[in-house]
Amino acid sequence: MSLELSAQPTTANTYPLAQWRLLVDTEARTGAMNMALDEAITDAVANGDAPPTLRFYQWEPPCLSLGKRQPLEGIDLARCAADGVDVVRRATGGWAILHTDEFTYSVACRADDPRVAGPILDAYRTLSAGLIAGLRLIGLTATMRPARPEGTHNLSAACFEVPSAYEVTTGDRKLIGSAQARMNDRVLQHGSLPLRGDIARVVNYLTFADEQARATLATRLREHAVTLGEALGKPIDFSEVAPAMAKGFAQALNLELIPGEPTVAELAVVEARLAEKQVTQRA
Repeated sequence: MSLELSAQPTTANTYPLAQWRLLVDTEARTGAMNMALDEAITDAVANGDAPPTLRFYQWEPPCLSLGKRQPLEGIDLARCAADGVDVVRRATGGWAILHTDEFTYSVACRADDPRVAGPILDAYRTLSAGLIAGLRLIGLTATMRPARPEGTHNLSAACFEVPSAYEVTTGDRKLIGSAQARMNDRVLQHGSLPLRGDIARVVNYLTFADEQARATLATRLREHAVTLGEALGKPIDFSEVAPAMAKGFAQALNLELIPGEPTVAELAVVEARLAEKQVTQRA
């Protein structure tokens, strides 16, 4: 994969030029490994053992990730097990996301980095600018959902039902769902860009009072959210999205992205945390 990773001259941002590490996982990882690696990288960045890091990754097998405080009521763990779908906890909030056939990004940096300093919504807006710039390079015009004084209240256990402030939409449908965690002096934000398939598949792994309720949520999801392939009107895969997103982040955030790999220390932390990320039974 050929990437031009240096920022281009632009007046769109006022950030000083910075070097970030770029990790592109060309091979998919399990849900537990992905979540543990995001946290291990965030810790390493906060401790000064790694530079701020932008990571792109994939999932295998399919995985249902739950928000940090999302109750297990409403999750059909038996159906997940029967279909070979992993279930994990994220360090971030929000609701259930079914990760399959998607492009996932994460950003790990210190809380004093100017790109994420200040209110959480300002950081969302800044990082969403990088996503939108990347989508533009792919050929898609996307926008940020504006913040509303009354906020957004999701009605179900499914993350993609309603876009939150500064999440990325196209044609009034949610395209990228993101979540952020701030832990002491560290910031982790990650998000999901579905590439293809039925955006409503997540309803198969939630519980409902009856099948009509399941069908109703599936219809709402298809109305309110969209995959990248559907938005573009053509198939697209991870290997095409990653270079554009890297360049978009570099341009929008004034970055020089240095390709790298997870360190031995980060991978050791991952191994130690794998078991705690996997959800196997009700608490």
